[in-house]
Amino acid sequence: MRPDADLLAGVRVLDLTNVLAGPFAGYQLALMGADVIKVEVPGSGDLARNLGGDPELSKDGLGISFLAQNSGKRSITLDLKNDRGREVFERLVREADVLLENFRPGVLERLGFPVDVLRSLNPGLVYCAVSGFGQTGPMRGRPAYDQIIQGLSGIMSVTGTPETAPIRTGFPIADTLGGYAAAFAISAALVKRARTGAGSFLDVSMLETAVAAMGWVVSDYLVGGRKPGAIGNENATSAPSGTFRTADGGLNIAANKQEQYVELCRRLERPELIVDERFVTREARKANRSELKAELEKTLEQQPAAHWDELLANSGVPVAPVLTVEQALMMPQLAERELLHTVEMPDGRDRELRVLGSSVHVDGRSVGPSSRPPRLGEHTDEILTELGYTQDEIDTLWREGGT
Repeated sequence: MRPDADLLAGVRVLDLTNVLAGPFAGYQLALMGADVIKVEVPGSGDLARNLGGDPELSKDGLGISFLAQNSGKRSITLDLKNDRGREVFERLVREADVLLENFRPGVLERLGFPVDVLRSLNPGLVYCAVSGFGQTGPMRGRPAYDQIIQGLSGIMSVTGTPETAPIRTGFPIADTLGGYAAAFAISAALVKRARTGAGSFLDVSMLETAVAAMGWVVSDYLVGGRKPGAIGNENATSAPSGTFRTADGGLNIAANKQEQYVELCRRLERPELIVDERFVTREARKANRSELKAELEKTLEQQPAAHWDELLANSGVPVAPVLTVEQALMMPQLAERELLHTVEMPDGRDRELRVLGSSVHVDGRSVGPSSRPPRLGEHTDEILTELGYTQDEIDTLWREGGT
C-alpha cells in the first residue's frame, strides 16, 4: 500500500506515546505521509495494545484501541532505562525531525533526555510534549485521562439537560482534540524549521485545548457575562434549532436564519407559525422555544424522520435525522468520500480490519494509511539497520536488553 498523501513525505517522527491523545496525533502525521516510528517498551508496548472491546485481540497485544490509530507506523522496542537502549535512542533523535511524547512532565528528563540534551543532539528537532495540564503550573504533575479533562474543562457541565448534567460526551473528545492540536502544532513548527532551520519545543495541554475548543460557550461568559449551562439538544443562539420528535426518531433542524424558518413552516404546511407573534422574530422564537417546539412536533410526529429529511433536503433548511454510529458508517456520503479503509490484521489472522482515514482530502483524493498497524517491535531490526547497526551489533542489543 502507498499513502495517498505525501505532504509530510521525508519527515521522520519518533512516537513515544501511549493510549490515545499522542497516538492519535502520530496517526494524523502518518496519514499525511510521515515516517512514524513508534518507540515502545519491550514486552508490553503501548498500553492501548491491551485495551478495547475484544478480549481476544487485547490478549494478543492487538487491542482495538491500538489498532484504531496506529496504522501506517513502524514499531521498535527500546528500553530507555538501559544504557544500550539509550544509545540507540540518541541515534534515532539525531536523525529524526519530530519527537512526540505524552508522558507526565519530567519523565523523559528523568530518563536522561531533558529538552537541552535533545536540542544538543538535534538542534532542528521539533519536540512535542502532550500532557493533561502542560509542562508548567501547579497541576503539571497530576495524572489525567479524558474523563478528568472533560470534567475540569467545563465540557461536562454544558452536556446533557438541566436535569441530567453533568455528563461526559459519548467519545473521548479531550483526547482527540489534544491529538489534533499536537498534529497541527507539529506541522506549523515544521514550516518554521524549513524556513529558519530552528527546532521548537511544543507544550500541548489537553485541558487548555478542551477549554479553547469550547469557543462560543466560553465567550458567552467572558464577553456576554452569562454563565453557560446544559440545555440538552437545543441551540442557545437560535430557534427552532435542536432535535425534534418524529414518528420514529429524532430529527435535527437548525433553522437559524429568518428565511430558513419561513421555508420550514411552508414545507410543513404550517404558515400560521410564520405570523404568530410568539415566533415572528428570531428573539421571539428564542424566548418561546418550548412553545415553538411543541407546535412543530405536532406536525413532525405524523411522519418518520426519513420522510421529513427527504421533504426538506433541498429546501435550504439544515436538517438531518439522528443516526446511530452503525447507521452513520453506512451513509453513502462517507462511502463516496472513502473515509473507511481496509488493511490486513497485523498477525495475519483471517479477519477484516477497517480503520478510519483522514477527514481531509488532498488534491481531490481521500487519505488512508500506508500500511497495517505494527506488531510490537516488528521493525526493530529494520530500523536499527537503517541507523547503521551491523547484524552482530543488533544481536548484542537484543542480548543485553536494549531492545
